[in-house]
Amino acid sequence: MYKNDGIVRRYSEGFKLKILAEPSTGNYSKKQLGEIYGINRTTINEWIKKYNRKDLMNTRIPVETQDETTRIKALQK
Repeated sequence: MYKNDGIVRRYSEGFKLKILAEPSTGNYSKKQLGEIYGINRTTINEWIKKYNRKDLMNTRIPVETQDETTRIKALQK
């Protein structure tokens, strides 16, 4: 977790899968899990990529009004 603490942390496969199962239940977010277990959120994101759990990644949903959509299309033409 920290570069200068001299400790190398290795997590078992079962532990990683347990951590990845938590956000899907909706009980905890990735940030809360990181605080509880002392794991960096980037580590959790790496596990998500490793185990192909893209449903747990943050998704962006564009919200546009009809006026904005027509303006964007007009600009593209």
